[in-house]
Amino acid sequence: MGQFFGSTNPAADSGWGAGEPRKGFFTDTSICIGCKACEVACKEWNELPAASGGLLASSYDNSGELGANTWRHVAFIEQDSTRIAEAQQSGRALVNLGMPAFPADPGAAGARGGAGDVLSNPHAGEADALGATANADLRPPDTPEFRWLMSSDVCKHCTHAGCLDVCPTGALFRTEHGTVVVQDDICNGCGVCVAACPFGVIERRSDGTHAPGQRGLEKQGGIAQKCTMCYDRLGDGEQPACAQTCPTESIRFGERQEMVARARQRVAELHASGMTEARLYGANDADGVGGTGSVFLLLDEPEVYGLPPDPQVCTKTLPRNYARAGLAALGMLASAVLAFGGRR
Repeated sequence: MGQFFGSTNPAADSGWGAGEPRKGFFTDTSICIGCKACEVACKEWNELPAASGGLLASSYDNSGELGANTWRHVAFIEQDSTRIAEAQQSGRALVNLGMPAFPADPGAAGARGGAGDVLSNPHAGEADALGATANADLRPPDTPEFRWLMSSDVCKHCTHAGCLDVCPTGALFRTEHGTVVVQDDICNGCGVCVAACPFGVIERRSDGTHAPGQRGLEKQGGIAQKCTMCYDRLGDGEQPACAQTCPTESIRFGERQEMVARARQRVAELHASGMTEARLYGANDADGVGGTGSVFLLLDEPEVYGLPPDPQVCTKTLPRNYARAGLAALGMLASAVLAFGGRR
């Protein structure tokens, strides 16, 4: 039985031992181009039904959200200059960066010292800072008045997974890679896991599916389904289909510790270039789900991407609830002893 909260190794807690490092995704939304190759690769490998109908009225999107038949979903979020400025401001408040700083040209006339010195305001004293290199603009390009935020969402494979904790049949299990997988042949379709997921990822199938040449059992209607991080591919030493297919390497796969380190480095690079809105999601092991196996680099608040700002696993408060129930029971017992014992 694993922990309900706090930092932990989920695979070791599940009895796998500490030999296998935890695997995970790092999704860098700043370089996602919205091609949906990851969606197609996921559906093809896992033989999921294609999205029905055309584009949605709200976006250049045809799948809408994660669900039983969509284990990877690419969102298209349109933003104007006002929202971009708000995202940058909230990012500055998060990391307390203030105005982004840029190195002065050491060879420029009137430059303030060596290459390590910085300008507190990239627009102040521009002529003085650039000097002899007036034709070279050292500033990053200004943020445009319009942009698309594109993000490939997926199951978070939480450290403390609510779906796994509440499953009454054991259909959900923790793999040796630290991921969470549903066993089709054990799931009874009760749907308890659906309510327990703080991200709204897992869902029950409305009907069954079958395709020519399908591997394994036919997927029956009513069972819960979600991303498995291509558990069958990991067993063969291959990476998940979505990560292998991504043309820009927006989706990276590897040891979670390495993915988090790569994500932090990428955020630092973006902050240095003036993109103060860059932030990480799922990398904090002290959050309400103990950190996630799928880490995201976002360019705005989590809510903009349809992600909860403070996800909480439903079992996190169980120890506190048990303690309160115990105190209440002791209080009732003490009251009964005083009431009936005083009659003598």
